[in-house]
Amino acid sequence: MKKQAGGSRRDILVVGSVALDSVETARGRADEALGGSAVYFSLAARPLAPVRIIGVVGTDFPPRHRRLLADRGVNIDGLKTLQGRTFRWAGTYSGDFRSAATRDTQLNVFEKFHPELGAQDRAAGALFLANIDPDLQLDVLSQMKGVRLAACDSMNMWINCKRAMLLKLLKRMDFFFINEEEARLLTGEAGLMETGRALLRLGPKAVIVKKGDYGASLFCAGRAVSLPAFPVKNVVDTTGAGDSFGGGFMGYITGSKRPFDFGEMKKAMAWGTVMASFNVESFSVKRLAGLSRAELNRRWREYTALLAIKS
Repeated sequence: MKKQAGGSRRDILVVGSVALDSVETARGRADEALGGSAVYFSLAARPLAPVRIIGVVGTDFPPRHRRLLADRGVNIDGLKTLQGRTFRWAGTYSGDFRSAATRDTQLNVFEKFHPELGAQDRAAGALFLANIDPDLQLDVLSQMKGVRLAACDSMNMWINCKRAMLLKLLKRMDFFFINEEEARLLTGEAGLMETGRALLRLGPKAVIVKKGDYGASLFCAGRAVSLPAFPVKNVVDTTGAGDSFGGGFMGYITGSKRPFDFGEMKKAMAWGTVMASFNVESFSVKRLAGLSRAELNRRWREYTALLAIKS
């Protein structure tokens, strides 16, 4: 296991779920596999920037999963163990991967999740608040010391049940990640451009609308751009694709030494797309965890060449 590095302003702190997933798709199934928003995000961001994870697991959490994260350079000092069972999710995807039916959800120790940041966590330069209760997201944000970049994700449950707290959070965000269906639920708009503009009026400096196999769209200060998904030949499991996209995006933005502008955000979108494309090629985090720098650079070149359309 690699030695865990101390915190720095180049670190990304991610706060979210760590889970054991049981997933069934047209390509097969995986049982009790490593998952969770914080895990997918961390493994996608780590090739581009240092990552620290804040999460909770039960006493049944396999030691090999801790080793996997640590061996790939993710700082797991903030991954706490509580007496009880680890959060579990089970789901079945439709043949085209555009919908998933939840078979079972067991919050277990995740129900008691109340993040407490250490000094090195609070000093991180970037913060990603994965899909958790907006009350917890705001609490984590209040513990940070002058965070340079703050981003969050959300879902329909929080939009319906914790709307006021979510809106309070969005006023303090640099980036807001949300899927297309939930974006329309939050804004009441139908068209994508109207939805993007309405989301910006809620407070975040930039909004990223995730559209699955249709790619993603970025909205910022009167400008917008949409990027297609990378054409993956063999999609196996789309669990965690959105979190992997967020990891690639935040990893690039945090690690970049170039001036922060719309062009850099567009590049971050491309990195997010590349990371998500690897994620869907396997069950669980197997593809992300085994990703080599050569593979990553090769796909980056393939994707950027695909985008360079000439008349």
